[in-house]
Amino acid sequence: MDLHFGDSKPTDEERAAVDALLGPPESSWEGADRSDADLRWARGGREARDRRDLLLPGLHALNDRVGWISDGALDYLCRRLTVPPAEAYGVATFYAMFSVTPRPATVLHVCTDLACAAAGAPGLCAGIEERLGPGSGVSVQRSPCLGLCERAPAALAIRAGDPVRTAVSAPATVRDAVLAASAPDSAPQEPPAALAVPQAGQDGLMLLHRVGVVDPASLDDYRAHGGYAALRRAFELGPAGVIREVTDSGLVGRGGAAFPTGRKWQATASQPDRPHYLVCNADESEPGTFKDRVLMEGDPYALIEAMTIAGYATGAHRGYLYLRGEYPRALRRLEHAIAQARARGLLGDDVLRQGYAFDIEIRRGAGAYICGEETALFNSIEGYRGEPRSKPPFPVEKGLFGKPTVENNVETLVNVLPILTLGAPAYAAIGTERSTGPKLFCVSGSVARPGVYELPFGATLGELLALARVRDGLRAVLLGGAAGGFVRADELDIPLTFEGTREAGTTLGSGVVMAFDDSVPLPRLLLRIAEFFRDESCGQCVPCRVGTVRQEEALHRIAERTGAAAAGDIALLREVGRAMRDASICGLGQTAWNAVESAIDRLGAYE
Repeated sequence: MDLHFGDSKPTDEERAAVDALLGPPESSWEGADRSDADLRWARGGREARDRRDLLLPGLHALNDRVGWISDGALDYLCRRLTVPPAEAYGVATFYAMFSVTPRPATVLHVCTDLACAAAGAPGLCAGIEERLGPGSGVSVQRSPCLGLCERAPAALAIRAGDPVRTAVSAPATVRDAVLAASAPDSAPQEPPAALAVPQAGQDGLMLLHRVGVVDPASLDDYRAHGGYAALRRAFELGPAGVIREVTDSGLVGRGGAAFPTGRKWQATASQPDRPHYLVCNADESEPGTFKDRVLMEGDPYALIEAMTIAGYATGAHRGYLYLRGEYPRALRRLEHAIAQARARGLLGDDVLRQGYAFDIEIRRGAGAYICGEETALFNSIEGYRGEPRSKPPFPVEKGLFGKPTVENNVETLVNVLPILTLGAPAYAAIGTERSTGPKLFCVSGSVARPGVYELPFGATLGELLALARVRDGLRAVLLGGAAGGFVRADELDIPLTFEGTREAGTTLGSGVVMAFDDSVPLPRLLLRIAEFFRDESCGQCVPCRVGTVRQEEALHRIAERTGAAAAGDIALLREVGRAMRDASICGLGQTAWNAVESAIDRLGAYE
């Protein structure tokens, strides 16, 4: 379909939403209402193209103000940024939280993913849809994981307007979810982030020790509890000294790939091409993961400080914090923390009067699991569809805007603070030789105390589940989320380290631990995982685009068959799974078969 500037006009409200972000237009070419202007030539084309990275914020501005993105609004935004409408349409339709067709101003996202499905999400959805029938002014949208697994089932209401209003209902009932959607301002407030940390206030915590102890809105409270000591230590060491400490600590990425952080920082810092960028990946969309949300909501200044240290060490003067669109409270907390840090000289042109300039900009995602992949995230920030890039070149050479870029997730960055305050040897003494330091685990499902737990690497799965008080009748545990693998109830002696889980034939991933008892139908769970990967595949490469669909189709057929007929589809699943693992461009397709394979081989799911 060929899209071009059409005759559709933006409403006054849509125009105001875009102008609030970009400023008023300067010419008729950009959409100014000037009858005497000459449209045969463009003004500021190069400058406008340099602002293409504002396409995603512009789409958010429209969606937040009106609730959907009309043809006229999209055309106006495209004129302002000189983006071809066909490309902008491709970006707008890439994200699940946007709509290019009319819908009510209020959208109620109801999670139907793994933890919420086990907690009764199907019945919750049916009850909400019955109460909010046609004409209610609310669009009910079944959603993938909202990152509220410790309070499953969960719902998130978003009401468009100026300002946009949000309300969370978790654990959700039909009554509370309907109240959140119909009157977001009257809905009960969310519980404090510390409620998601069963260990809150205990001695010995390193990453969670401030959650529930300090006021997350107070910079003074943060500093009174050790805040910004690590940044001062970083300035004493110098960039090379910081990288040396991080390298000697043995810190590896906590997002699942486990790449050595010091090596990544060193590779970025040594690149002669300038400028360098820092990107914090706060788009934790893996079903069952919510640790980064808890850190951002309960200790936001720690992330700001850690990003500043990472920028200083790698020669970056600008950091981008890419945040899940489903995290409204984390957004508010971080916006406040950044503003306070900037006002107090902890961000800006002269951080702590050390002659180092660094600032942070938040970019909101809009519901795309694939944007957790670093290069897809870069494309998203730049105003393109969030599709992964081929490597090489690697991000340390050509990343965001084609420049050297270091990318880490929230948990990885926050680990830098104790490394600098304790020293690399003391940090490396925690955990095991190959998996050093503490690790955060997101425990949910059939446990009495779900939440984020901090344990040193080397603790066993059984020890973690004992803290969470696993319920009787445990059947299986999913490690690593939808991209991870299942283990049996008699395999709880697996050490929670990268090497230990690998030797056990599974994965630690980002730290997801979901327990399932006998009441959870395993085939339905596997089908939900397959549906998730089918929906979240970006469609760029054939093995993933086709393979995720074939996987879901086969699981549907297996659910209806037994014996030899089912065996044929299981053989097909293995063939499709191998093709996705071997030939997909990125980790989504490469891991889409993992959980299903482990359920068949370890749990005998279809025997």
